Amino acid sequence: MKYFSFTRITNALLLVSAVGIVLQAQTATDPGVRPPPIDAGSFMGNLTSDQTAMLSDFTAAFNRAVVVPNTPGTPGGGLGPVFNSNSCANCHAQPATGGSSPASNPLFSVYQLQGATNTMPAFMTPTSAIMVPRFPFQSDLVTPDGQVHQLFTIAGRSDAKGCTLAQPNFANAAAQNNLVFRQPISLFGDGMIDLILDSDILANMNSNQTQKQQLGISGHANIIMNDNSISRFGWKAQIKSLKEMAALEQQVEKGVTNNFFPNEQNETPKCVFNGVPEDSDNYPVGMLASDSSRAQFTGDAQRAALFIRFLNPPRPAVALGKTNGQTQFNAVGCVLCHTQSFVTPSSTVLKSNLQANLFSDLLVHHMGSCLADNIVQGTAQGDEFRTAPLWGAGQRVFFLHDGRTSNIVTAVEDHFCAASGSYGPSEANAVINAFNALSKENQQDLIGFLRSL
Repeated sequence: MKYFSFTRITNALLLVSAVGIVLQAQTATDPGVRPPPIDAGSFMGNLTSDQTAMLSDFTAAFNRAVVVPNTPGTPGGGLGPVFNSNSCANCHAQPATGGSSPASNPLFSVYQLQGATNTMPAFMTPTSAIMVPRFPFQSDLVTPDGQVHQLFTIAGRSDAKGCTLAQPNFANAAAQNNLVFRQPISLFGDGMIDLILDSDILANMNSNQTQKQQLGISGHANIIMNDNSISRFGWKAQIKSLKEMAALEQQVEKGVTNNFFPNEQNETPKCVFNGVPEDSDNYPVGMLASDSSRAQFTGDAQRAALFIRFLNPPRPAVALGKTNGQTQFNAVGCVLCHTQSFVTPSSTVLKSNLQANLFSDLLVHHMGSCLADNIVQGTAQGDEFRTAPLWGAGQRVFFLHDGRTSNIVTAVEDHFCAASGSYGPSEANAVINAFNALSKENQQDLIGFLRSL
């Protein structure tokens, strides 16, 4: 992995960060989503012949749109009772299948399919990011909640006769200031992230401690208590593995039970139409391991995980390390959290010793009240979020965990937050001060570098 030394950061800059002065931002502008060619969405090279032969089946699982009744033995599972969309690919679409939230909100083509009586919540528009709602607290506004409250139900659908399940009262939650959002995360390169050694993440965390302390940067791993391992997926690094993520998303986002999560999240009578698990391993009579249809052994959750595992990371538009923008990115301290790369270990599923230029330390950091969602997940607190990987940032439409902006300059500036209420200051404050202290030209080059990724 790559570490950086910041002995050239000036004492004056450190003084500015120490007293918390917010310097006047320059006039850098976001050049916008990087134009084609699209450098994302392809599969890795050097796959085995068996892996390559199965790619079409894995792709079909990720793309599959599910309906309510599920015929045993057929792939996909059954939709609902509550759901956010009917397909993985529906939400992970920018700039290609497996990516993030697209510019045109696809849920408008899903929410009333087959006569469903859903209404679109007011916070969602045809051009907004896909926003998955959570309530930080239960109705008493004291007891922690934090769970996904799905946008839609299957009530009214022609294939869900008898179900009268109502949507959550999002308007009431918003009025109580008890509504937060998460947008879909790009999945490109996640197969590499799944394999990065815990020891490498910890070694990187412990590097450059003098510079980090001077800038107010700490950060820690989100630890899974059962086995003391490092969790790394999701906005708060709350999910341990790629396979767990795929299975959890199938249950939470589509309402499809599976071998990993075999129980419905909502068991309202007359709204459960299938036995559990709906999506499961399938063993046709007489099937041999060498049979060309062997993919039918695994359910869609596992096949979707394999689709993600073999996706290439997005490719940058320019060679890394060759631009003034990256020089400025390193100099102001962005790279202290957005670690450029890790190297994958010896692997039985991917080529070994791959350099993953993800630009993330995979740790969670305090971001202050301005970004806080008041949700605790694992060891990640209410204002802590995983350092978002920046590979592919040039081709994204929406930024930050709740998709609040399409402007990458605004996303950078929104990392700054003074201490407020129960939350301390953002760990990024000194870095944002340093960014704002750059000349217009250097600031613009840094933004251009981000859009080149």
